[in-house]
Amino acid sequence: MKASWGILLAAGMGLALAFSAFPAAAQQPAAPAQQLKPVSASAMQAARDLLAAKNVGQIYSNAVPNIIERAKGQLLGNNLNYQKDLNEVAAVIAKENVGKEKEIGEQMAKIYANDFTEQELKDLTAFYKSPLGQKLLTTEPKSIQASMQYMNGWAQSFGEHVVGEFRAQMQKRGKPLG
Repeated sequence: MKASWGILLAAGMGLALAFSAFPAAAQQPAAPAQQLKPVSASAMQAARDLLAAKNVGQIYSNAVPNIIERAKGQLLGNNLNYQKDLNEVAAVIAKENVGKEKEIGEQMAKIYANDFTEQELKDLTAFYKSPLGQKLLTTEPKSIQASMQYMNGWAQSFGEHVVGEFRAQMQKRGKPLG
């Protein structure tokens, strides 16, 4: 995998939150977009280059079909008799919105171009294209997964310890817990 796990995790959580809030979002006005300052064309290109070096596009490459399928599924839940029509409409909507996910990449590039100088973006791109940067992109997901597994095990073990402490303290008070 050539994408940084941290970015995948953050973006995945963001998309998951967006997907889980789909019905609520349909009823409420969208939150205002982050105010970004104008950036030069060369800074935008440097940001695009960085995102490409990190293969960030794979994070959102299926956003459009996933959102269309989720919307169709929600509508289908209350309209089972329209399944054939909803499937046909989903295909039309998908065709009309081919490439729409590129808006995500452009906004990400604007955000990066606002957060980093053009030279920093170029330096980061050079790093991610270097052997060490490539190793980071391929190895970091495994490191993060192993770290997450450790943290989950630690949390479970520590949680059991804390429950034991509660039981002991409550026993001292003559109030045993069930």
